[in-house]
Amino acid sequence: MTHATSFDPIRVGGLEIQYLIDGSQTGGMGVFELTVPPGANVPPPHSHSSNDECIYALSGILRYSVAGVVRDLRPGDWMFTPRGSVHYFGNPHGETARALTVLTPDIGVQYFRDVASVINAGGPPDRAKLLGVMSAYGLVPAAPPAVP
Repeated sequence: MTHATSFDPIRVGGLEIQYLIDGSQTGGMGVFELTVPPGANVPPPHSHSSNDECIYALSGILRYSVAGVVRDLRPGDWMFTPRGSVHYFGNPHGETARALTVLTPDIGVQYFRDVASVINAGGPPDRAKLLGVMSAYGLVPAAPPAVP
């Protein structure tokens, strides 16, 4: 039998992460809802050394990029991010975007709690600490995308 576990929403700056399944506890798939307000600060471009990711738009429009392919995801649209692929997201649009994210295997809810402790500490985020957290969970920072 399976059962739902309740997780408190995690705020990372203006972003909100609502975990539904913490797969890090089983080594399996993780699922969370991501809420991205317009113009919110977002994670830098990065790749996952050990995780595949799929994002499915629920509401609003989320700009998402995988390996240089940039799309504006509307409700029902999705993109797959194979491990090792550089990806990033943002919301340059006028309404809040929500998406369902699936990671396999999952990096886990604790990753976002650790990132929140760095980002929400007050003042500009400590880049070295943020990169340390990312690295500890197998995320590899990448160069920012070129601006045309």
